[in-house]
Amino acid sequence: MPGDLSSELDRRAREILSANDRGGYTVPNGRVYPFQWNWDSAFVALGFATFDKDRAWREIETLFEGQWEDGFVPHIIFWKDDPGYFPGPSVWGTQRTPRTSGITQPPVAASVVRSLWEDEGDPSFRPRLELLFPKLMAWHHWFHTFRDPIGKGVVVAMHPWETGRDNSPEWDAPALAIDTSQVGHYQRQDTGHLDPSMRPTKLEYDRYVALVQFGSRVGWDHARISAENPFRVADVGMTMILLRANRDLLALAEALGSQAEAAEVRGWIALAEAGVGWLWNEEVGAYCSRDVITGRSSGYVTSASFLGFYAGLRTEARDARTLAHLERFGRSTRYLMPSLDPDEGGFDAIRYWRGPVWAVVNYMIGTGLAEAGLTVWADRVRDDTRRLIETAGFYEAFSPVTAQGTGGGDFSWTAAIWLHWLSERSASSG
Repeated sequence: MPGDLSSELDRRAREILSANDRGGYTVPNGRVYPFQWNWDSAFVALGFATFDKDRAWREIETLFEGQWEDGFVPHIIFWKDDPGYFPGPSVWGTQRTPRTSGITQPPVAASVVRSLWEDEGDPSFRPRLELLFPKLMAWHHWFHTFRDPIGKGVVVAMHPWETGRDNSPEWDAPALAIDTSQVGHYQRQDTGHLDPSMRPTKLEYDRYVALVQFGSRVGWDHARISAENPFRVADVGMTMILLRANRDLLALAEALGSQAEAAEVRGWIALAEAGVGWLWNEEVGAYCSRDVITGRSSGYVTSASFLGFYAGLRTEARDARTLAHLERFGRSTRYLMPSLDPDEGGFDAIRYWRGPVWAVVNYMIGTGLAEAGLTVWADRVRDDTRRLIETAGFYEAFSPVTAQGTGGGDFSWTAAIWLHWLSERSASSG
């Protein structure tokens, strides 16, 4: 890559993070997503760390200012009013200060905090790590209490939004059980800002709203939601991310000399390593999400199916079949990693999580492949991600076929992944 292009993209990425900074937290995109989002903020911290380490730590600290007493960390914190967003805090009705949503998101924060701590190697940040560590422990404990009702160490999502992969076809069959008859009228705002062909459908959105209404009716009692929610799906993506995050949390516990906490985290890791096979679909040859209510596997190969390497799982037979899918995806699309199998009939190169490539998911997949010693594929995923951004800019996601940017532009986590993982500066330092 020409050095001037890399330098220009570095500059632009820093500008985007600064423009989307609201003073201690960053919005994903000012027009479409005007609040603080959970896993977005974690990834954003990686970008800030390349030019403002204090600000990187502050991003995570601000996220945990929205943590509930039971350890739960919400997927949105509504720090300021914005009547142009739906569903806003009045719809969620969590009755919290600060106002928040009632569901969570993939727990990448511990992995990011480990990266901040180890990459910087600055002992002056240790007091901040010591303050964050018990909050991370509490959040992971919440996951194992309220999002693993089957006791296998897998994460059972209670809302498609909770997975971060909102409209993945994995949720279609389980979502049939959601009663939308009482949803009533509402006004979506996302399709006013973005091309509706890139967004979830009205039926999908009706289901999202119905689940929010259910949670509100039960007072966001997470025990009741875990037992009664009409949507309960063991999600491959969240399961792999939590397993990886637990390994990183263990490293932090050991660095701090927190022996009791380290022992607890080792138990969580062992449970997941023993239980994650429940998500393996032998017929398909991939890790697939599974409906907990019916017991049925989705049968879909998605980008999340490739996160086993990131989670530190290595099984020769399963690895071989996963890599066979990777090779097939690589032949079927110009850019890896499409969010859905490109040979599926429902593949759509520009509709949200039914085809587009997401830089943050590629970062996790590429990291896992590299750590597994699969450098050829790791380089392919990284190089494809770089080329997408060079071609289209810092979009929310990208077509794996044409490189067209999809969703919101000037997107914070895409800019952050560029700075942390893709620019010449990060490549030379990594």
